[in-house]
Amino acid sequence: MEDRLPVIKKPNPKSRSSKKLLVFLFIFFITLLLILFFQSSLSKITEIEIQGQQLVSKEEIAQAAAVKAGDHFFSVSSSKVESQVKALKMVESAEVSKKFPGRLIIQVHEYPKVAYQVGENGQIEALLADASVVPVTVQGVALDKPILTGWSKDDPLKIKLCLAMSKLPAAYFSDVSEIKPSPTLSYPDKIKMYTRSHYEVETAIEYLPEKMKYLDSLISSLQSSKKTGGVITMLEADTHAPFDKDSGKTNAKDAKGSADGKDNKDNKDGKTPASKETDKHDTASSSADEKKRESQETARD
Repeated sequence: MEDRLPVIKKPNPKSRSSKKLLVFLFIFFITLLLILFFQSSLSKITEIEIQGQQLVSKEEIAQAAAVKAGDHFFSVSSSKVESQVKALKMVESAEVSKKFPGRLIIQVHEYPKVAYQVGENGQIEALLADASVVPVTVQGVALDKPILTGWSKDDPLKIKLCLAMSKLPAAYFSDVSEIKPSPTLSYPDKIKMYTRSHYEVETAIEYLPEKMKYLDSLISSLQSSKKTGGVITMLEADTHAPFDKDSGKTNAKDAKGSADGKDNKDNKDGKTPASKETDKHDTASSSADEKKRESQETARD
């Protein structure tokens, strides 16, 4: 019975040399593909997209990022680019993302600006919350914030103003086109604001948080009452006075008081210019009468 059973042949073991050859070929082709990939345009940056910037030019950001088209896509460190872009004075933060193939996106978040000013060389400059100045390098930027005029370079009140404006909603200043200092003895931090709706607003920096929230509604109320233009005083009390049609100045109480004070300073004797002219006329008339009487007496003698 044992003679009838077929003999099963044992399989020949695969040679180790053939396995090594397969592994070698696999590694070779993978290496070849990687070399071809890194030499192709698929492994390089082909597009750099910069988003979110308004005041800093794209050229400035690209220069700070130190990345250009043609650099290896996988060798660019996103965190390094973010730190380099963030080093720009106007940039608060930056986010860098990479999208295969070859696309690099830099999302920029700038510090909030509160106002603009014109520099000594005539260049538009943005003012931040701490009153630090950043030149606007973008051409044709929309001036969507008030322009500060008449302020000295290191005026502490300008710093106080910028800080106060940064803490208020930007919508409160949407109608304000210009802000300049107008200090008085009573209000050293008094300012004048000129609105696009043709009103002149007089207030103080310390009153901004309290008063600015009502400015739009006050102007709307005046316009609905057909009181277009004029001076709005927002100090202890809120008042409105029309512009003087003749001089272009206002009939506001403080303006009148300033004029009266100037007249009193010029006329220390308490007399007005009109009364002085009357006194001069009376003196001249008296002198003429005396001369006439003297001539008559001489003729009689």
